[in-house]
Amino acid sequence: MSDPFYITTAISYPNGRPHIGHAYEAIATDVMARFQRARGRDVRLITGTDEHGLKMFQTARDQGRATIDLADEMSGYFREMYARLNISYDNFMRTSDAAHHAASQAIWKAMEANGDLYLDRYEGWYSVRDEAFYDESELTQGEGETKLSPQGTPVEWTVEESWFFRLSNYQDRLLALYNDQPDFIRPESRRNEVLRFVEGGLKDLSVSRTSFDWGVPVPGSPGHVMYVWVDALTTYLSGLGYPDPASDFGKFWPANIHMIGKDIVRFHTVYWPAFLMSAGLPLPKQVFGHGFLLNRGEKMSKSLGNVVDPMALAEQFGVDPLRYYLLREVSFGQDGTYSAEAIVRTANADLANSFGNLAQRSLSMIFKNLDGALSSGYGQAQDDLDLLGEVNEMARNCLPHAFEQLAFSVGIEDWLRAVFACNQYVDAQAPWALRKTDPERMRAVLMTLFKAVRTLAIAIRPVVPAAADKLLDQMGIAEDARDFAALAETDWFAKLAASGFTIGQPVPIFPRLELPAEENEGEGEA
Repeated sequence: MSDPFYITTAISYPNGRPHIGHAYEAIATDVMARFQRARGRDVRLITGTDEHGLKMFQTARDQGRATIDLADEMSGYFREMYARLNISYDNFMRTSDAAHHAASQAIWKAMEANGDLYLDRYEGWYSVRDEAFYDESELTQGEGETKLSPQGTPVEWTVEESWFFRLSNYQDRLLALYNDQPDFIRPESRRNEVLRFVEGGLKDLSVSRTSFDWGVPVPGSPGHVMYVWVDALTTYLSGLGYPDPASDFGKFWPANIHMIGKDIVRFHTVYWPAFLMSAGLPLPKQVFGHGFLLNRGEKMSKSLGNVVDPMALAEQFGVDPLRYYLLREVSFGQDGTYSAEAIVRTANADLANSFGNLAQRSLSMIFKNLDGALSSGYGQAQDDLDLLGEVNEMARNCLPHAFEQLAFSVGIEDWLRAVFACNQYVDAQAPWALRKTDPERMRAVLMTLFKAVRTLAIAIRPVVPAAADKLLDQMGIAEDARDFAALAETDWFAKLAASGFTIGQPVPIFPRLELPAEENEGEGEA
């Protein structure tokens, strides 16, 4: 049985169309999932939409429509984005789904049975936009009498009957968790923030609302619906079929990684593990809080008018170049910035000029000079062995090690160095000159390049899956021979050559990108 691996994105709140930050998280999670599949693991990638809460209810009411109708529309935009960006999820769980309601009520009953839920009266500050409660000490003064949450959103004083979770009982157990498992929260900066927060003391948490009915009903308590974070976090269980032990839940829980934005780390590393401890369920192995994606250095907001539709970027520049750029240029875990100029510049330099050109001219020379035929009966020089050794070291060790640590930009940099080495090899060996002076040496060089390009394509395939598959199709590499296990095979080339496969006229996989005229004018300023 293959080793199970479970990874999730944050469950997105669909009170609007997805923005580039949603796309960034989805792409990074997808790359990790594809990478683990290529490593031979049995992977589940779960995502979805968190549709309950006061904000969705108010928006639908203001529009004069049923809340579920609005939720259906908004959730559809996220499904569309995932499809367009080639996100290979296994289940898209909506909090409005009946199966999710059942899972949420199951974990509620488990926490109740443990004595951690009690009915009381809530009085405090609540942010509708964040769907979160805040202590007075966390607030700042806004314009006029407005008070603001740590996220800069307005809060309002709320008074209502509520169920409470005994979060205060879990302070010592949470601190022990952070101490015993230092990688539970990554990166280190996020861990330190959470540690300071919990060390400052925890108060019991309000976990139900009575001012609206758009949510999961609290079992045995008419008029109460679950507070959105109990509901939303449980999607990580319901997406696997919890509480049925015969479902994927029995095999894949606990999660290997929850991939989330840094602004919701507290909910995932304080509330969520406490809920799970109370319910007697295993804890996720790691929560990774990535940074924000900035538009030319500025945080995106509707008021600034700089919120970017990822679908428009994918349409303009292509899905794979966009995927590559976001993971190549942003150090995962830190804030990053992007611009149209930078996407074009990186995609052209790395993909079109470096790797794409390497693949195109290597296959073209085989097509033109050897009638597309592959042959294993040739002598290898030390230069050939050195190049293949460098490329193989990258693909088998360097890139996988970096990707395992979510250091995507580091792994891609390792890959790019191997691409550069191949291009230097081409220039040094000059197979176009060898065609006249030493045809057999030319054959050896071209076969070496064929092997190297195949390795490079397999290694980068989790990042640019469609382009890599297009290239591997042209090279005659079978669909079931494109994972990391295939890189360890020693007889694959001899078998392919013996099969009689020949390379046709190659088709470019990474055409050069161009900026629209109006953006091109300021290209030198980026």
